[in-house]
Amino acid sequence: MGIVRLALRRPYTVIVIGLLIAVLGILSVLTMSTDIFPDINVPVISVVWTDVGISPQDMESRVVLVAERIITTTVTGIEHMESQSMSGVGVIKIYFHPDAKIEEALAEVTSIQQTVLRNLPPGITPPLIVRYSASSVPVLQLAIGGKTLSEEKLYDYGQNFFRVELATVQGASVPFPYGGKPRQIMVDINSQALYARGLSPSDVVNAVDLQNLFLPSGTVKIAAREYLVQLNGSPDVVSQFNNLPIKTVNGSIIYLRDVAQVHDGYAVQTNIVRENGVRAALVVVLRSAGASTVDIVNRVKARLAQLEPSYPAGLHVEPLFDQSVFVKAAVGGVIKETMIAGCLTALVILLFLGSWRSTLIIVVSIPLAMLSSILVLKATGNTINVMTLGGLSLAVGILVDDATVALENIHRNFGLNGGKPLVKAILDGSQQIALPALVATLSICIVFVSVVFLTGPAKYLFTPMALTVVFAMLASYLLSRTLVPVMAHLLLRPEVALHVGGATHQKYATAASQTDGPEKA
Repeated sequence: MGIVRLALRRPYTVIVIGLLIAVLGILSVLTMSTDIFPDINVPVISVVWTDVGISPQDMESRVVLVAERIITTTVTGIEHMESQSMSGVGVIKIYFHPDAKIEEALAEVTSIQQTVLRNLPPGITPPLIVRYSASSVPVLQLAIGGKTLSEEKLYDYGQNFFRVELATVQGASVPFPYGGKPRQIMVDINSQALYARGLSPSDVVNAVDLQNLFLPSGTVKIAAREYLVQLNGSPDVVSQFNNLPIKTVNGSIIYLRDVAQVHDGYAVQTNIVRENGVRAALVVVLRSAGASTVDIVNRVKARLAQLEPSYPAGLHVEPLFDQSVFVKAAVGGVIKETMIAGCLTALVILLFLGSWRSTLIIVVSIPLAMLSSILVLKATGNTINVMTLGGLSLAVGILVDDATVALENIHRNFGLNGGKPLVKAILDGSQQIALPALVATLSICIVFVSVVFLTGPAKYLFTPMALTVVFAMLASYLLSRTLVPVMAHLLLRPEVALHVGGATHQKYATAASQTDGPEKA
């Protein structure tokens, strides 16, 4: 009862706290990340080995197996490991226990994999080590097309223009584009001309390797000036490769153009992207863990609008998939249903209580309880998603109980046996339901204790929903002990006159002015 008395003695403090909750709650809603589901923190690290030309069997026995054995010697917190060997590629997935420190594990895996390079086939590329997150999913797919542009140009623009520009967007991750034809300088050998001159393909390879070198040449200082020295160790244009000498036979120099043709070409195409039946390139934008899908998509679209004036003639970019549309629809649907539930709840209360003032008190307390829950969710690093909004929607009908029971008991007290003064009715009504309301609130909250025992992805999905309901219920109980009595004290005075009568009401007003006094600072 002390909290109720304190609230009645300092009503303006309670009102200011309510306004503060409303303002901070609205700001939290506007600034929190928005997505379909909560972040699923799966502690997994992937190690990707690549070596062009190696068979799956050799990749498994000579690379993957050696790397797996060395990982288990120094890396701690491993739950289990999985591996997959393919032609030229080996992937090792390391799963860690939920309480493992993934940052330390990533550093351990990186350091130990560098030491194993000496035991692997010579010339193998160091591994790509990435932290896997189930939240890193595609949020936007952009088709880069143009009827007047070749597939080599489309891939080149996707790789060297759009990927570079969009990688700077906060929260976005852009992998290599799909489709198109990766550009390569091709040397097409004429086998008959090569054999006629007594040469082999290795002679062509050696000639290209030895005469296409980048050598740092430094500077030379002459008198008072210092000049940058540049060597012609590498051709500047593709056509100059044709002039590279291969070998001297009987005093005659054989050039590369005599046995081969060098031209600007493309690598073997392994995937095809079509937009409306026309070949195109596909740029996928991934969401980083903890980022907002809606924010990322909006930033990417804003960046594309800035880049559009610099597009070459005939190039166009079309979104093929936009996850923010589904996120907005899902979140909007839950918000709409929550508002409908709140309006129906207020209508039912108005019909049964028959007092618009009491209905106003309840209608104010419910959103404040929900905003209080959102404040705690933001402080704990959660996001606005279907699960948290579902928790709020689930709690709407329950949040009515505390305020409704408190107001109904206050009505009963100032209308009982000729009526009580409003302050006494508020104090008596709050005291009579204090313990039952607390037990009812805790009984509802204890239902969600079972969420604590969940593991895996289910834990990350249902924990935010449970926290939303629990925080909203606790906030609702506190508001029923503070804000509801204060608003009842301010709004229900006209109703007291109807129940108590004019003389008693005048006596109440005089006693209230003497008892309450001005609010202390």
